[in-house]
Amino acid sequence: MADLTPNQQKIVGRYYDNFESIKIQKLSELATEIYLAEGKKQDRLWKQVGEILVALKVPQAQADHVVAQKNPAILPGIAQELGRKLGK
Repeated sequence: MADLTPNQQKIVGRYYDNFESIKIQKLSELATEIYLAEGKKQDRLWKQVGEILVALKVPQAQADHVVAQKNPAILPGIAQELGRKLGK
């Protein structure tokens, strides 16, 4: 990997400082996208939901359960609960 300039290091650092918040926001956005999507695109978006939940350290079984339900109405509640756990 190439050496990063000090400015680039700050940008990367801020990204990782806000990683959880970014993922929680994306989870909320996916709820809307899933409502509007159909077919294979909807399946791909649900896969992203599962990946985000695992990245946020939600137990795999719980993430699988959410994805298996395929109910986009529960995603904003999950995002809100995860945000509360982070204190944001």
